[in-house]
Amino acid sequence: MIQEFKKVWKPYAIGMLWLLGLIWPMLGIHPDGTLTFQNTLTVWSYLLAGSFVCLVIYVMKNSGSLTFISDPLSRAATGMKSAGSTLPSWVWILLILVLACIYPQFAGRYGTDVAINVLLYICLGLGLNVVVGLAGMLDLGYIAFYGVGAYTYALLNTVYGLSFWVCLPFAGVFACIVGSLVGYPTLRMRGDYLAIVTLGFGEIIRIILNNWMELTNGPNGILGIDRVGFFRILFEDGISFETMWVKKLQLFYYFALGLAVFTAVGVQRLNMSRVGRAWESIREDETAAELMGVNTFIYKLLAYATGAAFAGLAGAFFAARMKFVSPESFTFLESAMVLCMVVLGGMGSIPGIVLGVVALIALPEVFRELEAYRMLVFGATMIIMMLFRPAGLIPAKRMGTRSEEKEG
Repeated sequence: MIQEFKKVWKPYAIGMLWLLGLIWPMLGIHPDGTLTFQNTLTVWSYLLAGSFVCLVIYVMKNSGSLTFISDPLSRAATGMKSAGSTLPSWVWILLILVLACIYPQFAGRYGTDVAINVLLYICLGLGLNVVVGLAGMLDLGYIAFYGVGAYTYALLNTVYGLSFWVCLPFAGVFACIVGSLVGYPTLRMRGDYLAIVTLGFGEIIRIILNNWMELTNGPNGILGIDRVGFFRILFEDGISFETMWVKKLQLFYYFALGLAVFTAVGVQRLNMSRVGRAWESIREDETAAELMGVNTFIYKLLAYATGAAFAGLAGAFFAARMKFVSPESFTFLESAMVLCMVVLGGMGSIPGIVLGVVALIALPEVFRELEAYRMLVFGATMIIMMLFRPAGLIPAKRMGTRSEEKEG
């Protein structure tokens, strides 16, 4: 253990001093120009204590000093997994769906609102999983297609008066078209170059939404978007139809749940199809896949367009829920957050992504009183995850190592 600690104490000390230099301007410099150190040192001391505990655990794990804890835990996890495998997977899926359906009956308005956020981010995470987890392409501008779907419904509804259910497929198709147009000139690149170009295209789409005043109303956004509605048959004086608007939050929760289930089923079917196998071969080794006859460019473009379509559907639901859209809802930070959900949960794993969304959307609401340090805790959590479980909370069953990672 001492030898392991000698290897890491210098980088750890340099990192903590660097962190002190980062947080001092945020906490020690006040608007009136005064400088203080007490608050900064107090916060830094808490971070130092917490990180030191994590460092000790990490060193003990690498030196084998935690086997008396890890071995019983691994045996218990194996026992729970074998006990859970005695029941068919469809039983667990049915149980989760039943719990999800009765959740609004026991949760209040605030809990239901958070659950709707979780479901919409599940759709985004699963859509990005097609691009990042299955096809192995790092996309940093994914949230732009979410915005395209939201603006498609907003414009078709406010300008042409079309209903939500008519606009929903248009939102998905138009986001798919935009994804294809963006992906066609960029997907011949690989690795970091692809990530930088997708980041640039994502910002281009956001800036277009922000500056095209005649179409999108610019930074002011679009107001007066209709909610989700459905027709009710009336038999008074003959047969007629009446539009019923979804005003109860519980009903919108069920629509969002239906979209999340549709997205999960679609991604799962794609993963198990020949297309999914082609995506995985590209992810593992693109050169070998091309030599084996896989049209890598077409399949990569198909993955990019499919992920964009799922984001467009979620964007239409977002616009119907908020009744207002603006470019500020589709920034790079949102793309980074969705990517973190995929990485944290496990790339290519549908249950892992669901768990990652819950961890990054629902848990911060539980600790809302620590809002000032929420992003700091979020960063520390991601670092700890990358150290102890680099494959994610629930790794995918079929996941190898890409050739670029082997060369590095």
